[in-house]
Amino acid sequence: MNLLLDMNIPEIWVPFLSEAGHRATHWSRVGDIRAEDTAIMRWAKAHGQVIFTNDLDFGALLYLTDALAPSVVQIRAEHIVPRVMGAAVLEALSTAEPLLNAGALVTIDPRRHRVRALPLRGSTDV
Repeated sequence: MNLLLDMNIPEIWVPFLSEAGHRATHWSRVGDIRAEDTAIMRWAKAHGQVIFTNDLDFGALLYLTDALAPSVVQIRAEHIVPRVMGAAVLEALSTAEPLLNAGALVTIDPRRHRVRALPLRGSTDV
């Protein structure tokens, strides 16, 4: 899976995700660190990337725009480092991969994850 890490995700995730077989790029390597979320979404969509973030605004943008892409994985935890959340993230990515490839919002917390197909309006949890 091609993952674009938002600015609020520590760069330590890049090698962690790469070692697990994913292509991970931190936004700071490809775009302006001050970019608006909408610009990040446009770039991710144009480059076939799934956004990995700790920012709930991406889910709101997906809902408000009835977007079909890009997919977004949002992590909801106090400690968002691989040693704490790595296993949960890898499990969610593996489980949700087909839906992420089709367009989905995945929310991961320390105990579970939830997947919603895009567009979000009228969507139910999968």
